Amino acid sequence: MPRYEYRCRTCGATFELRRPMAAANAAAVCPSGHDDVVKLLSTVAVTGTAGAQAPAPGAGGGGGCCGGSCGCGG
Repeated sequence: MPRYEYRCRTCGATFELRRPMAAANAAAVCPSGHDDVVKLLSTVAVTGTAGAQAPAPGAGGGGGCCGGSCGCGG
């Protein structure tokens, strides 16, 4: 179940709620009981190479400039 981050406009508290995606836009109440709450924009960064291999250095691209075909040196 996803977590959504909220901020209370009344007391400034930031908190998270776990709720189904279907309830992502439902009203929330801060832990202090205030109902003037906004959902914050959350970003997810996925990093790593789990099983992926980088192309070999100097391996040409699919053509075009800097793909090796224009002679710019890549």
